[in-house]
Parts: sequence; C-alpha cells; structure tokens
Amino acid sequence: MPSRTNRTPLTRDRVMEAAVAVADEGGVAAVTMRKVAERLGVEAMSLYYHVSGKDEILDGIVDRVFSEIELPGDGAGWKAAMRRRACSAREVLARHPWALGLMESRRNPGPAPLRHHDRVLGILRGSGFSVELAAHAFSAIDAYVYGFVLQESNLPFSNTEELEDVAESMTRQMPPGAYPHLVELMEQHARQPGYSYGDEFAFGLDLVLDGLERILLNGG
Repeated sequence: MPSRTNRTPLTRDRVMEAAVAVADEGGVAAVTMRKVAERLGVEAMSLYYHVSGKDEILDGIVDRVFSEIELPGDGAGWKAAMRRRACSAREVLARHPWALGLMESRRNPGPAPLRHHDRVLGILRGSGFSVELAAHAFSAIDAYVYGFVLQESNLPFSNTEELEDVAESMTRQMPPGAYPHLVELMEQHARQPGYSYGDEFAFGLDLVLDGLERILLNGG
C-alpha cells in the first residue's frame, strides 16, 4: 500500500471519474459512497470533503456524460448538426448505457447538460424552427436515440457469430411454415454477409430528420 504522503490528492474530479467507472462496471445502482471510495482507495467519509452525498455524485456523472457528447458546430446546416450530435450521443451512451435513466432526470443539472441543451435549441431556432417545433424536434430526436441505444444494448447478440447462434436457435424452435415473414427477415436480411443491427440507426434517424424538415418547409 502506498503511504498517505504519496497518494494522489483526492479531488472532486477524481471522485466523479471513479463514480463513472463504478457505474460502467455495475450500473447506476452500484454507485454508492462506499463503492466510489473503495475504487479510490479511501474511506467513504473522505468523499464528503468534495461532494455532499450520492445525489451530487449522480448529478456530476450525468454532467460528465453530457460533456462527452459532441456539441453541434457552426457552419453546418441544422440537419447535419443534429445528425452528428445524435450519432455522438449514441456512441457515448453505448459506453455508458446506465446513463439512459439519468440523462433527463436530474433536478440540479450541471453546466454540461445546460450548455448542451441550449446549443441544440439555439441551432434549431436559428434555422427557422419555432419554439414549439424546436421542442418537438428535440424530444423526437432524443426519444429515437435513447430508444435505439436501449434496444441495441439489450439484444441477445453483439457480433455475427452470436447472431448466427440466436438465429439457429430460433429457427429450431419454430414449427415449419408458422412464421414465414420472420424467417424471411432472418434469411434475406439479418443473416446476410456484413449485416449489423447498428446500421439500422442511420435509417431511422434520417426518417426523423426528414420528417422534421418537411414540417419546417411547410411552415409548421
């Protein structure tokens, strides 16, 4: 064990970093003062010099997740900005799937989620969206991203080999001719070379963005 004098000083940032690591490994339910302290190699009471309790830790790790999502930049049109932001959110949430249930639930959001939401709304408003349509657009895009990540993270396969095993297991349990359209989907789509469920994300996102564009152009 390193001596106390050689330890890296404990900071709020280190507490949040450790809390994210705990959540990544065991889900948000695993984030307790004791577990975070154990990861840092300190007593739980030491954390109270830097955070007021678990609620502040949860606020802090949500803030860190939002800070990882790429903010839409200037110069690109709103569709390109929303597409890049949605793709980045999906990538970040794939790394931190536990955050899905926390992203919009905190009553004391930190600077990262506030900056993120304000930036997205600002791009939409600056592109001609009314306040109401900007709210609809934000909700629709996030509902799609969050829902896709949730579905993707709960699939019973993560690669081609696992998909093949699942497909074979399902096929063996199906009475011949009972589910022709499901078999057709598996044989002509899911079991084709190069298939990845993740590719479905872009198709659905384009549907959402194209629909919003039509509403915007029609003066909605």
